[in-house]
Amino acid sequence: MVSDKIKGLLSMRGKKYKELASLFGISEQAMRNKFVRGSFSADELIMIADFVGCQLAFEMDDTQKVFLTTADLRNPLPGAKE
Repeated sequence: MVSDKIKGLLSMRGKKYKELASLFGISEQAMRNKFVRGSFSADELIMIADFVGCQLAFEMDDTQKVFLTTADLRNPLPGAKE
């Protein structure tokens, strides 16, 4: 499940739900609800990848990868890396 993988990344990077909720501009409880439902948009996954210092990509084989970055966000966050 996507939520479990995101939880693992947060744990590996020493990040908290509260910090992620703040990034999204929602309450910690609303963030926990997103994890329970596993309801993350493509934009949110890009933001999470950036937050934990990872890259989000489609990998077709060992030589072809398409990376999604904060430059691909529909509504970039203030101060987001591009």
